[in-house]
Amino acid sequence: MNFDFSALLVLLTFASGLIWGIDSLFYAKARRSDENKQGIAEKEDHQIPEPLLVDYARSFFPVFFIVLILRSFLFEPFRIPSASMMPTLMIGDFILVNKYEYGIRLPVLNNKIIKNKTPQRGDIIVFRYPEDPRIPFIKRVVGVPGDKIAYFNKTLYINGVADGQKNISVYQDDGPGWQMNGWQLLSTQTGEIEHEILHNHHSPSKTVEEIVPEGHYFVLGDNRDNSKDSRFWGFVPDENLMGRAIYIWMNWSNTRWWHIPSWDVEWSRVGIPIN
Repeated sequence: MNFDFSALLVLLTFASGLIWGIDSLFYAKARRSDENKQGIAEKEDHQIPEPLLVDYARSFFPVFFIVLILRSFLFEPFRIPSASMMPTLMIGDFILVNKYEYGIRLPVLNNKIIKNKTPQRGDIIVFRYPEDPRIPFIKRVVGVPGDKIAYFNKTLYINGVADGQKNISVYQDDGPGWQMNGWQLLSTQTGEIEHEILHNHHSPSKTVEEIVPEGHYFVLGDNRDNSKDSRFWGFVPDENLMGRAIYIWMNWSNTRWWHIPSWDVEWSRVGIPIN
């Protein structure tokens, strides 16, 4: 079961605002009237107390409202749970997602109310998984509407042009990416973005040939042999977009010290822009 934090936040904001509003319009006036009748309006120690529920609602409504606005329309934090975007993103990375990059959407309903840019090749996007929209996914856009995408022999072709992979080395990491040690580390360019990818020579290549339809995007994980992406379940529709990943602000992950697994902050990853 996936927890819908956006729906909870909307509910808490609405409920606290409603309780505070009703009290302000009706019951607060009655309390002040009773105080004046008793002649104790100036004596703070003897004022009629505000109900505890109203006090909480008045205190928390501004907090809920500000968090709702920031999270729904500006920036939202996410945690990377899998290795599908290695070596760009590691398990345990906490990332910040720009929510207005691809247009402003209403929380919960997800209807776009203000248009903005559209995803470009190379963008790392967060979206609602097409097969279960309750689950947020993160992948890199490699195909935009109208592109002919082909993938075979571990090579990506965009409109008939190979992505020009260059071998860097055998991947080695004592940090959060140690699970992929021994895989092949390569560099490639998607759109205007130069980035690294991983291949596992022991894994068979998935073969795909598709034309990206209007209003959809073809996405891949940078960990090409350990990613369930558009090669397996198809395109990402525009209405599923949540935002563009822009920044790593924390990493709490499984690292190794003298080959002993331990959970710790990986300080070298804190503050890294995402490309």
